[in-house]
Parts: sequence; C-alpha cells; structure tokens
Amino acid sequence: MSPPLPPLHARTGPVPEAAVLEGLPPVHEVSAAEVAARISGGPRLVVLDDDPTGTQTVADVPVLTSWTVDDLRWALRQDSAVLFVLTNTRSLSPEDAAARNREVVRALHAASAAEGTGYVLASRGDSTLRGHFPLETDVLAEELTALGAGAPDGVVVVPAYIEAGRLTVGSRHWMGTADGLLPVGESEFARDATFGYRNSSLPEWVEERTEGRIPADEVLRVTLDDLRGGGPAHTARLLSSLRGGRTAVVDAVCDDDLRVLALALAEAEENGTRLLYRVGPSFVRARAGQAAREPLTPAELRPLRGDAPHGLIAVGSHVALTTRQLDRLRERGGIAEYELDVARLLDEERRDAHIAEVASAAAGALDSADVVIRTSRVLVTGADADDSLAISRRVSAALVQAVRQVSASRRPAFVLAKGGITSSDTATEGLRIRRAWARGTLLPGIVSLWEPVDGPAAGIPYIVFAGNVGGADALADALDLLRSA
Repeated sequence: MSPPLPPLHARTGPVPEAAVLEGLPPVHEVSAAEVAARISGGPRLVVLDDDPTGTQTVADVPVLTSWTVDDLRWALRQDSAVLFVLTNTRSLSPEDAAARNREVVRALHAASAAEGTGYVLASRGDSTLRGHFPLETDVLAEELTALGAGAPDGVVVVPAYIEAGRLTVGSRHWMGTADGLLPVGESEFARDATFGYRNSSLPEWVEERTEGRIPADEVLRVTLDDLRGGGPAHTARLLSSLRGGRTAVVDAVCDDDLRVLALALAEAEENGTRLLYRVGPSFVRARAGQAAREPLTPAELRPLRGDAPHGLIAVGSHVALTTRQLDRLRERGGIAEYELDVARLLDEERRDAHIAEVASAAAGALDSADVVIRTSRVLVTGADADDSLAISRRVSAALVQAVRQVSASRRPAFVLAKGGITSSDTATEGLRIRRAWARGTLLPGIVSLWEPVDGPAAGIPYIVFAGNVGGADALADALDLLRSA
C-alpha cells in the first residue's frame, strides 16, 4: 500500500486543482447586479495601481496616469463606480513609492472635497504577491489619518486573480500552472530580485513582509467557510471586528466569493468600519459591481485603429512566460522584430545612437508588418535589489524612448506593451497618455485595451499586457484579434 500523501500545506511542487478545491462548501451565489445596487450612491472605489495591468478585469472605467486635482476631478465626474490611478510604484524605490502614494492621496482628498464625492482606497498589487507591501498601505493609512479622514481600522488583503488561476484557499495562495496549482512561494515570481519572498500562506507572508511587526497569528483569516457558509452578514461582522489597522486575508476561488466579500465590505463600512484594501485584479471588478465581460470583438475594435497599416509591440518583460509567448508569435509570422541590446543601453556612449537606429528601422517596417521592439532576453541584475531595479528602469526608459520615436514619425494601428513597467512607461512617457478609458479585454480577463482621450495618442488603441499572464499562445492570439479588426 502506498503511504498517504502529506497534507496540502506540506507538499512541494504543483498539486492537482481538484485536490486543492476538494471538500469546499458550495458557492454562495451573488450577482454583480446585487453588488451594483448595494454600492449605488456610496463612496467611489479609487484604485491606486502599482502597474497598469490592474485594469484587465474591468470595462468602461476611467484611467489616469496623472494625479493633478483637475485630473482626479475629471475622473470622479465620470459615470463609473471605480476609477484607476496609475502610480506605477512597483517600478520605484521604497522612498519614491511612498512619496507618490502621499501625493495621490492628498490630491484625491482635495478633488473629492471639491466634487462632494466620497472614496474608499484600494492599493492594487501583484496577484503573485510582488510589490511594496506593507509600505503602501502603511503610507496610505498615515495620510488618511493626517488628512482627517480617520485612521483605518483594518487592511484587507485579497490577492486572488481568478482568470489567471491565482486562488486563495485556507489562507494559502496558489498559482495556476500547466501541471496544476503551485504554492505561489515556490514560483519564479517569489524569487523576484526586488520583491522576493518565501511563504505561500498569507498570514505567514504578512509576517515575513512586515519583518515580524504583524505576527501571523494576529492576522484575521476570512475563509471560504466564512464567505460561503456564513455569507455577507457573517463576513461583515468579522470585518467589523478589525481595529487598530489589523490585517485580514481573504480566500477566493470564484467571482461569487469576491462578491460576497463586496457586500460584506459595504455593510461593514456603512456601519462605520474604515478599511483599506490591498488587492489583486479580480477584487476590483467584484467590488465595482461589474460582471465578467466577453473580450472585445473585431467590430468594436475597428473604429479605434490608428493610421499605419500595422501595429507596434513593445516587449520588456523578462519572465519565462513572455519568452515562450514571443516564440509562438514568431511561429505564426507576419512580424518584423528589432532588438535593443541591454549591454549597449547601459553604455552611455552607444545608448542614444542604438535606440535611434532601432526606432528608425521599426518605423519604416510598419508599412509591411506588425513590428516587435524587444529588449535582449538575458536579464541583467545588479549587486542588490535597488541596483537591479535601477537597471530595469534604465532599460525600460530606452524601450519607451524607441516607442516615442516610432510613434512620432508614424501613428501605429495600435500599440501593445508587454510587461508591467513597460506598460506604464510606454503609456506615460512613450505615448504621453494622461486620461483614458479602459474599454475591455482582448482575452478573457487578462489583456486590457485602453482608449486614450487626450494627447498625441488619442485615437490609438493601447493594449496593456502583463508579463506573467496567459498561456504560450496568448500574445499571438491577441495579435490575431487586433489584425482581424
């Protein structure tokens, strides 16, 4: 007889999804319409997005890459339960990330007062747990207190990203792979040069990231038993027990779990509990009362195309998945590919000439093919986390400079940016987008299309494609859809 398998929390490597989901309580069904009705007339959900990919689960919501009071007032006036502010803090040093969060909250507070609109803050982080946590929620709590909005009673951590297979069960976070669900602490993302970590159990991850300031046994665990067995009222009572900025971590396997949470949050907040959210992409859709939508159709895409016959694809992400997606794109053909060599980009004497040469060739190729500009695939790291981040910023800036030079001479049919930092910098620096609408996705819940409403990119669809999502064919499939338009 074979020995019994160890419990799930003790296993390493991928586990069959059925083993993780076995024995869970039945789903407590809640419709998006029920959430939308419950939050109608309530405070606006304002998502401070640490890279631009957080819009990938929602549709028809305003997006800002600038946070002046005027920009924020414009967004608050739009008919939407949620708005995004692209802070791009995942690409910044801790000091700069803290400063940027403070700037946004101060401007938002002024804009909110001017418009007479309340708000609740979500700090959107990576569904594989990378980013400046707890720094960002700590800073937001300090600023809200200083502005007289009241110190938050709790921080609610919800990293689930349903479409990408990032699920939380028993307070343990999992990542979908071709071989099953992998504890996220064993993934390549947990070995990130800047934001690496060890723990897959969220309470232990909180203790790790706070360097012991918040012990795991003091973290409130909101489980699927609570959400499904107890429902919104029971979950609201749990959340209402938070005091002194205590952290809660929340399970989620499907949208209904998140919609139960959304109703519970609305009830707890209506009864006076002040909460901050640290979340993945799926929470935003549920909390905003939106249902999942089908990807955009060729007919919906057709009016959005730019002037050139073909589009521009900027690839900065270095994760293995992006490399596999690039390989599949090459197999399907129809692209012209240009490489920015990292070694030359880090050489001040050769940098500008190399960028100009690549941009000129890429602009000329837009008449005959979709153009890929990518950085060389060898990842260059520095002596420490800060040095590695500085190198990433330097390389990203070169890619953005190339995009800017291409689009100055030709307006591509579309611009697709692959990678978090790449997507942000291309939007703000390459295309100078300040205000946009996230119109929907090209693939179910993972690739967002923005419609810029100002600046030189107005009228050019901008596609935000995270480095760590989709299967091997996802990039090629997205391009096929854009070509069909």
